Amino acid sequence: MAKIKKNDIVTILAGKDRGKTGKVLVVLPRLNKAIVEGVNFVKKHARRTREDEKGGIVQKESPIHLSNMAIFCKGCNGPTKIGYNTLKDGQKMRFCKKCKEVF
Repeated sequence: MAKIKKNDIVTILAGKDRGKTGKVLVVLPRLNKAIVEGVNFVKKHARRTREDEKGGIVQKESPIHLSNMAIFCKGCNGPTKIGYNTLKDGQKMRFCKKCKEVF
């Protein structure tokens, strides 16, 4: 089970974009990767397939492995590890292991 979910704010720990933060747009659990907004751009050559569409070089986000990112905690103001607590009604709660802030 991946600890990083959609709409989480993450910090990149390794790679060409190390130190950047962004919001998770898509999580790909089978590949153990996620697409983060504004991070890991690649250039892709796109063909014009419709009349109203432009062809050329398009810049888009590429997936990053989950091991290269960590959740950004606003309380700690940095990357942190995640812990889980189970509430009495059976729901799971995620929290920061450093400052105990709930996500």
